[in-house]
Amino acid sequence: MGWLSIIPFIVVIIAAIWTKQVVPSLLFAVIVAGYLAEPHWLNGMLTAVQFIIQGLQDENNLKIIIFLYGFSAMIGLVRMSGGIKGFVKAATEKVENKRGAFILSWLSAVGTFSTPSFRIVTIAPVMKAMRRKIPMSKQEIGFVIETTASPLVAVIPVATAFVGYMTSVVELSIHQAGTSGDPYTLFLQSIPFNFFAFAMLLLGFYLSFFHRSKKKATDAEKKNNQGDNAKDDQQDDDKWEDCHPAVKKDLPANPWNLIIPLASVIILTFAFMYAIGVEKGKSGFQALINDNVLGAMVLAVLLTLIWFVVYLKFSKEPLRKQMKELIEGGNEMMGVILLLAMVWGLSKGTEALGFADTISTWFNWIPSGYVAVVIFVLGCGLAYFIGSAWGAWGILMPVALSIAVTAGSSLPIVIGAVFASGTFGAFASPLSDDTNTTAGILNLNTIEYAKFKLKPGLMAAGVAALGYLALAIFL
Repeated sequence: MGWLSIIPFIVVIIAAIWTKQVVPSLLFAVIVAGYLAEPHWLNGMLTAVQFIIQGLQDENNLKIIIFLYGFSAMIGLVRMSGGIKGFVKAATEKVENKRGAFILSWLSAVGTFSTPSFRIVTIAPVMKAMRRKIPMSKQEIGFVIETTASPLVAVIPVATAFVGYMTSVVELSIHQAGTSGDPYTLFLQSIPFNFFAFAMLLLGFYLSFFHRSKKKATDAEKKNNQGDNAKDDQQDDDKWEDCHPAVKKDLPANPWNLIIPLASVIILTFAFMYAIGVEKGKSGFQALINDNVLGAMVLAVLLTLIWFVVYLKFSKEPLRKQMKELIEGGNEMMGVILLLAMVWGLSKGTEALGFADTISTWFNWIPSGYVAVVIFVLGCGLAYFIGSAWGAWGILMPVALSIAVTAGSSLPIVIGAVFASGTFGAFASPLSDDTNTTAGILNLNTIEYAKFKLKPGLMAAGVAALGYLALAIFL
């Protein structure tokens, strides 16, 4: 196919930037790939559908879907049983000053790191409630929370929704690039090279506890209040109840219904990983590092769901109500599962078109050490304009690894650069879920809040780019 194999990726990048919607852009690219493979009015569409089906038939891909749906279903039960609300209520009663509030925000990451959105939904109402007794700018609050959202979750190697997706993207990309390697091991090796995530965490920690700005931060609130309603709106603004469905007034409040299920998933994941490793003849730490991490995560989530449902039943929660919340919670992940299906379908389509061979012919002139820095800079632009870390990773990773294999670059470094670029987009883009969720809970103007975060985000991205450049020069 030659240069035709590049067309689906060009299509998805242009469409994603133009429409700001990743899933339909990916679907369009899969359809284009189908018609390039079978240029017939009917067979082209059937081929595109077949690409998607082939992606969904993969065993590891099915494990990812089960894990994501099951984990989100568990969060639905946690929300229904008052776990999130209980955590919010307990936390607001123990902090007395701004420094303590920021310490709580950072420490709470220990129990809320499963997904960025879950972390934001859990801790943002806490910080919002504290504004009644502690003077804090809403923009400062949002920044501190988001510093430990995507940048932190992206470098945690177990028991997060990110791990399954990131491992899947690596797996399909190394397969498409015509090379080999264990996807989870490569993901682990890439973590130290997610320079943006670490730079953002360090910068966020400094700005949270050591920096004193001469210019007072403003709230950048939604300025639609006029007349007699303005005062009432201002009084209601810092009420944390009902600022999100997870903390509604009619929910119970029991923080243990959050803490124990999350601890269960983490502990059982490690236990099953070790057990699977032992079954394969490994011992010690090596038993934990094996290619069945997805299987361990699926078992951990399913077992936690089972005992949690039984526990809530004995706690007088009707089974019918539990099933309703479980299904609704799981369905919240359907958008992500649809995104995955499109990414997998595009991978199958471009594989059929000979994408890897074309890349190896076109990009063999790039010096191996400079692939990471080029990919990072381009990826930051893509992720910022589409506002999706997962979308950017799904679009960019196959291209990046194909170029890396051709150039002889270090795969962990290039993988880390791709993940770093998507993390930048999730943090800095006004279109990202993180930005919009935080702004919605804190009642901030989304664009002004995104501008507030952009400067530190660009500083961290600059440090990351220099890091990749240094690797190219000295290694």
